[in-house]
Amino acid sequence: MKNKFLFIILNASFIFHSFCFSQNRTIDSLLTLLKTDKADTNKVKHLNELGWALMYQNPDTSIILGNQALAIITPIPSLEFSMNKEVEGSEGIRSLLATTLGNQGVYYYFKADYLRALDYYLKELKIEEELKNKKGILRCLGNIGIVYCIKGDYPKALDYLFKTLSIAEELGDKNLIAPQLCNIGNIYTQQNDYPKALNYFFKAIKMAEKLGDKNGIAIQLGNIGNIYTRQGDYPKALDCFFKALKIAEKLGDKSGIARYLGNIGVVYYSQKNYPKTLDYFFKSLKLYEELGDKNGIAQRLSGIGALYTTTGKFIEAEHYLKRAIALNDTIGNMDDLRESEELISQLYDTTGRFKEALIHYKKAIALKDTLFSQENKKQLIRKEMNFEFDKKEAATKAEHDKEIAVAEAEKKKQQIIIWSVIAGLLLVIVFSGFVFRSLRITRKQKNIIELQKNEVDKQKEIVEKQKEKIVDSITYAQRIQQSILMEESEVQNYLPECFIYFQPKDIVSGDFYWCSKIDDKIILAAVDCTGHGVPGAFMSMIGNTLLNQIVNEKHITKPSEILHYLNLGVYEALHQKKDGALSDDGMDIALCCIDQENNEVQYSGQNSLYVLSDGKIEVIKGDIYGIGGGGMIAKIHDPLKKVFTNHVIPIKEGMSIYLSTDGYMDQFGGNDRKKFGTQKFKDLLLNNRHQDMQKQKQKIAIAHTEWKGSSTQVDDVLVIGIKL
Repeated sequence: MKNKFLFIILNASFIFHSFCFSQNRTIDSLLTLLKTDKADTNKVKHLNELGWALMYQNPDTSIILGNQALAIITPIPSLEFSMNKEVEGSEGIRSLLATTLGNQGVYYYFKADYLRALDYYLKELKIEEELKNKKGILRCLGNIGIVYCIKGDYPKALDYLFKTLSIAEELGDKNLIAPQLCNIGNIYTQQNDYPKALNYFFKAIKMAEKLGDKNGIAIQLGNIGNIYTRQGDYPKALDCFFKALKIAEKLGDKSGIARYLGNIGVVYYSQKNYPKTLDYFFKSLKLYEELGDKNGIAQRLSGIGALYTTTGKFIEAEHYLKRAIALNDTIGNMDDLRESEELISQLYDTTGRFKEALIHYKKAIALKDTLFSQENKKQLIRKEMNFEFDKKEAATKAEHDKEIAVAEAEKKKQQIIIWSVIAGLLLVIVFSGFVFRSLRITRKQKNIIELQKNEVDKQKEIVEKQKEKIVDSITYAQRIQQSILMEESEVQNYLPECFIYFQPKDIVSGDFYWCSKIDDKIILAAVDCTGHGVPGAFMSMIGNTLLNQIVNEKHITKPSEILHYLNLGVYEALHQKKDGALSDDGMDIALCCIDQENNEVQYSGQNSLYVLSDGKIEVIKGDIYGIGGGGMIAKIHDPLKKVFTNHVIPIKEGMSIYLSTDGYMDQFGGNDRKKFGTQKFKDLLLNNRHQDMQKQKQKIAIAHTEWKGSSTQVDDVLVIGIKL
């Protein structure tokens, strides 16, 4: 119940894109101006300013003001004419019309009337494209992306939002870049990809702080608080939400106040403080009802219904959940509808109404399959990769355009020469041969330019096809690699109190973990193959296969012996024994055998083993060499003679052990952009030693994300913890 409840209540704070109005007037001064304004463009501007100022408090009034503005700026009530340039008049009037249409879209969004909002955005977009107004185009694309996210079409939403980010970066305007980062982060939040979401939110809040954008800071604090809540770090979540609430109250942002009150209620629910939860939810619901925000109302209704189910007030729970389902269905909010269906299914299951429970459960599953399908995830990966490809392609195109410009300049130069010669042809006939030669050169250059343009088009088409193939291939490779790795729950069948924190740098990983049980012995390994991404993934397949052969088929369980045969297997598989071997790849490994009969842990490897016992942590260092290597490594350490040390550690009551690859410690971040390092890792384990293993995993994940901040992840990350 708890996780599903969290997802239905936590509001993602999207940033809507608007044009900046020329003056910052109070509501009273605008009302005074409107009394004396004639029915002209000034009155339209003042109506737009007043509508935007009232948007959060009273979107219904904003819609009325917007309709008044449209009635002035257009000769007929229908908006179909808005695409007719002759009727619209000058560019200034068309631009003002676009602004008015876009604002109407935002007002209807706040009313959760998404179809009308989308209709207004698309009409505005057509005008902005005709005007070639990049900021206006960005506004439209961003707001359209937000609507698609709310409707659960995440690939399409991400497609629009990456386009807005590309335009914002092209314009170099930080005031425009920050909202795009925020909204992209929210898409990843909806897909439960918290590291990526936090990465975008931290970038956005840093930019908002530099710009002094208080509303932007509040929004990012709310979004970061949502992630902390989902990860179970409630003190940090409350700190973020209360800071955001304070800013929203100072700004008079009723929509923000309602959002943060609700999110604070979620944290209190997670802490089982139900009276406080209900108090904050009803405060939030009241504000949303005052605003007429159907989306916010539906979320609060679901939350109150879920809370009443938890506290055993089943009649009240059914009442609120049915209202939430009806409202979500009306406004087309697919993700929240799915959550509401799941919650009422659980209510009916709890109260023994199994037939109704099954009906609503099937509806929830159907919605879930639509929202979180593999194809959706694949498309999200494709959108992000396309964005990166397009950035590189734009740089290449700019360089090529520069070359064409040089050629065009040379062409113009030649044309000047030609016309000069023609002008003097009657006087200087002797230069006729030179003129002919110049003409031929010019023709050649023209042909070359045409060929270059055709070649660019062909190359672009080839790149697009290659991108498709690359994304499809890597995504399929990811499925294969994931199918080979055990689920964390499968490892917990052998080791109930354990966790696996696995965060690949790319789609596929060079790090992998491996586990097996032979009699009363559990073999567990954390392996870091050479490289990451596709090359590392190839090595991980070899390592996985060899470990299966050595342990599961040959029943070798002593760690040092396992590594001996693994080392030989890598040398043979990659033909590293011969001179001039093509591959010098290998693996760094930490491998343990947990011997339950003899109550001991045996360890061997290159990566260190961390043993936490009696409030102290001991680092057992491995050997200086890893698995495989070839080249000079093979000459210095003959694989046939390489001996791995076998450490034996008696198991004590309450003892925990941790295996890790070097990706966690090597991550750059913090204020000084330094590596996380071994000491911070040890302190992290010590400070959280009293927590259960899943809570420790959350702390490790949060620490990694916060340390990384806006920096790029440098390597695959793998940490395994076991309480013995």
